[in-house]
Amino acid sequence: MSSELDPAQLNAALENVHQAGMPGLFAEVRDGDQVWRGAAGVADVTTGRPVTADMRHRVGSVTKPFTVAAVLQQAERGRIDLDAPIGTYLPKLVPGPRGDAITVRMLINHTSGLAEYLPYAYPSLKGFPVPAKTGPQSLDDSRFTRFDRTELTAMGVDAPPAGAPGSTPGVYSNTNYLLLAELLGEVTGTTAEQCITENIIERAGLRDTELPTGPHIDGPHSQIYESWFGMIDPPRDFSVYDMSFVGPAASLISTVADLNRFFGMLLAGEIVSPSSLAQMQHTVPVVSQEGKLIEYGLGLYPMKSPGRPAFWGHGGTTWGAGTLAMTRADGGRQLAVAVNLQRWHTLDSTGRPQPHPVDAALEALYQVAMYG
Repeated sequence: MSSELDPAQLNAALENVHQAGMPGLFAEVRDGDQVWRGAAGVADVTTGRPVTADMRHRVGSVTKPFTVAAVLQQAERGRIDLDAPIGTYLPKLVPGPRGDAITVRMLINHTSGLAEYLPYAYPSLKGFPVPAKTGPQSLDDSRFTRFDRTELTAMGVDAPPAGAPGSTPGVYSNTNYLLLAELLGEVTGTTAEQCITENIIERAGLRDTELPTGPHIDGPHSQIYESWFGMIDPPRDFSVYDMSFVGPAASLISTVADLNRFFGMLLAGEIVSPSSLAQMQHTVPVVSQEGKLIEYGLGLYPMKSPGRPAFWGHGGTTWGAGTLAMTRADGGRQLAVAVNLQRWHTLDSTGRPQPHPVDAALEALYQVAMYG
């Protein structure tokens, strides 16, 4: 099920996103052995340095499928039971009845009911997820803060729960993935970062992908600009940032080429077993961080258009950077896109984000990239 890539159409769609207000973006689309890479706009709004398609990028929650793949590999080896209580493995981190009620699977698919820790780690986000009740001050305050993962996890576990364990719709929460990182460390006797690096990143041959240990992005990269719904005007560069505040939930640095390679191998059953992959694609309703109801599996979610094949992958944002990586269920067509501005929306009188031309332009790019 392959169709010719149209470079002119793809380049035009990319340029339209830039013209709509995105400083810079770059992408790779694959269809079988056809490969298109493109870039539009600037990597630095001050110097006008252009973006290029080979740049390394903070990919946010696109980290999550990497972490889940590492957990599922350990499950295949008998070290983790997805339906065992997390309290069995981490009794000190999730003590008492909740530790008995929340399973590993509930952490992965966000049905644990555990609250998001970020508003507690970043005080100016305490109104999260309502943008108008938040402010960007903590982003600057914590730029070089080295967070302790156990302390972050405790913030989410101790916060009022977002729901009952196992109930749907679930609520998307990074607390779940910090616990998965602790679980990987517990069962492997190493760190989650080392486990993911050795068993996923290196084994898949991803040469430009890493979980960073410091605040800098090594190699060619774009500056990344955060607007925080117009509260940072002009948007500020947050490319130098200590990512310990999210770790294996959302700190990965990668390239669009590496992401397509990873998801291509994952959907081909080359990273986890076909039965594990089938579990990844079993979805439940989950409320996203933007308040939308989505289908979420085990670290993957689908993008669907009526009458067309589903694509599977993940999106991600961090301060200033956004990414989407999607691969068709049969592995035949792939898309990975990176953008260098986040929270570009302004807020209306009710404090909700208003539609922006970038939204429609990105959606048009996704449609062209996925379906031609």
